[in-house]
Amino acid sequence: MPTTRPRHMLTETDELAAALNDAAVAWPELRGDRGALLRKLVEAGRNSVRNGGGVRALLTEASGTATGAYPRNARAELLAEWPE
Repeated sequence: MPTTRPRHMLTETDELAAALNDAAVAWPELRGDRGALLRKLVEAGRNSVRNGGGVRALLTEASGTATGAYPRNARAELLAEWPE
C-alpha cells in the first residue's frame, strides 16, 4: 500500500515471537494478525512509558504500604501452628 509515512522492518526474533504469542493471549481477536498484535504491543508500551513506567511505578508506589500490618513475629507464629 503506498504511503508517505516511514516504514519499519522488524525480524521476528525468538523474543519478539514470544511477545507476539503473549499478545495473542491478551488480544485473542487479533490472534491471526501478527502485524496488528505488534501495533497493540507498541501502543501498550507507549501507554506504559507515558504513565510513568507501568508496573514498576505501581510497585514502587505501593512499596511499604503494608508495613506494620502484621506483628514482627507473625510468620514464626503461623509456622508454629503447623506440625512438620
